[in-house]
Amino acid sequence: MPAELPSKEMLVDACAGTVPHPHPILQAAYELASLHEARRTADPTAHPDIDRTRARLIHDIDSWTARELPRPHAAAPLHTETLGMVVDRLAHLTIAAHSSPHTTTPGCPDHQSWKRLAELSLAYADLAHALATRTCRIPDLAAPLPEILPPQQL
Repeated sequence: MPAELPSKEMLVDACAGTVPHPHPILQAAYELASLHEARRTADPTAHPDIDRTRARLIHDIDSWTARELPRPHAAAPLHTETLGMVVDRLAHLTIAAHSSPHTTTPGCPDHQSWKRLAELSLAYADLAHALATRTCRIPDLAAPLPEILPPQQL
């Protein structure tokens, strides 16, 4: 039986600091959110290291996805982002929303953060369903990262 992707609720919970059960995507989401939170207050000279770690986690999600999820149908349309990219954006939006006061005033930047988080979590749920039913392909970026390859292979 192929692996399953976590629900949008579990993923948002992981980004907010609670990993409801052991799953590699949830653990990576938690770590990505932690990195986004650290980046907000880090000295700009630390940003490249943080971003390299984020790239590694995104790559790990994409590698897990390529290895564990069922292959899509040959004619399935291509999504614009990898699952790792979507999880990284979800982690970023979770930190942005939780760092601002909760407001229901439309047009307020704080309200917009929560709205974007809600919309992206729904988009993740749609993507997870499409991947599970093999009706969508995602870009294949699971090849080794250039900075990880030995220099002679670049």
